[in-house]
Amino acid sequence: MQSLLTHWADALLAWLGLTSALNNGWDRWVAFSLVLLAVVLFDFLCRTVLVHGMRRIVMRTKATWDDELFSSAVLSRLCNIVSAIVLVIVLPVVFDEQSEARTIVTRLVQVYIVVTVFRFINALLYAAFNIVSARPAWQNKPINGLRQTGQGIAALICGILIVSILIGKSPAILLTGLGASAAVIMLIFRDSILGFVSGIQLSANDMLKVGDWITVPKYGADGSVIEVSLTTVKVQNWDNTIVTLPPYLLVSDSFQNWRGMQASGGRRVKRSVNLDMTSVKFCTPEMLARYRNIDIIREYIDQTEQRVEEYNAAHGIVPRTIVKGVRELLEISGDVDKPKRADGVKMTEAERRAEIARLEAQMKKAAEMLEYEYAAVLRDRLIELRGQ
Repeated sequence: MQSLLTHWADALLAWLGLTSALNNGWDRWVAFSLVLLAVVLFDFLCRTVLVHGMRRIVMRTKATWDDELFSSAVLSRLCNIVSAIVLVIVLPVVFDEQSEARTIVTRLVQVYIVVTVFRFINALLYAAFNIVSARPAWQNKPINGLRQTGQGIAALICGILIVSILIGKSPAILLTGLGASAAVIMLIFRDSILGFVSGIQLSANDMLKVGDWITVPKYGADGSVIEVSLTTVKVQNWDNTIVTLPPYLLVSDSFQNWRGMQASGGRRVKRSVNLDMTSVKFCTPEMLARYRNIDIIREYIDQTEQRVEEYNAAHGIVPRTIVKGVRELLEISGDVDKPKRADGVKMTEAERRAEIARLEAQMKKAAEMLEYEYAAVLRDRLIELRGQ
């Protein structure tokens, strides 16, 4: 194969008007260009055949998870890895074993392989994230931070491998150096590390989901959670402003989640409402006729009257209007003190006048306080005393 590539390279140089004898090394680079062109064509054909063929097979299946796992992005990255491996295999045929050009090109191709593998892992992580997020048990869970953490770890490993390939040293040496500078790394990736740990706690304890209504008064957040990532939690307030919070603040500080109230379909409002008990009474036909003019309660009044009529007809009840005199109200409430002598003797004229004066003062005071029913009770008592 090496002689065939050399023959093709010499033919191409002759067509360009050059010879390998006059241009030392040109034949190697021309051969490498031919190999590189062949690998590019192989990659194109691989993506055309494999991606389109695999996608047709996947679309015929009933399962939905394979649509993400065998997506075009994942299969294309896989074809890139295969093409890079083919290029590494062909390189010894093009360059001599001890040549400096072979060393440089080999390292560059190895870097390209590492990058393609990283892109393939990144596409797999995206596919796995989409598959998991489609499951009902994981919907609206803050798992976006876990995906970003995996991508960050893969990027860190990729960077270490690329540097070790370029300098020709073992990755263990770089890892040893990173161990010595762990304090600097912790300072640089502080938010990412805290966000990763906080994201696991938020997910494991089911403390937060996308779409939850949360309130964090200390940081001015009062609205729906629209995104939970590795380093930020975005909250859209009710005035459409966006508040960005670090995830570890939701673990270390207190926040209020209204998910339970939304799931119950109701909300308890604790307010004190004072009612005048003397104003509570049964509605008269005139009052019902007046209340029917209010649209919001017209239907309720009609339905309630219909239920009452059906119940009365079923049980043979004849409705009657409750008639109760003011004196009976006085006896029930017991609010008015009836003056009685201890010995049961009839009041004297002076005592009767004193009682009348006292009741008149109470009646005027009740009228000033708008307690008209109580004033009416006092009035009836005055009439009774004056008639004695």
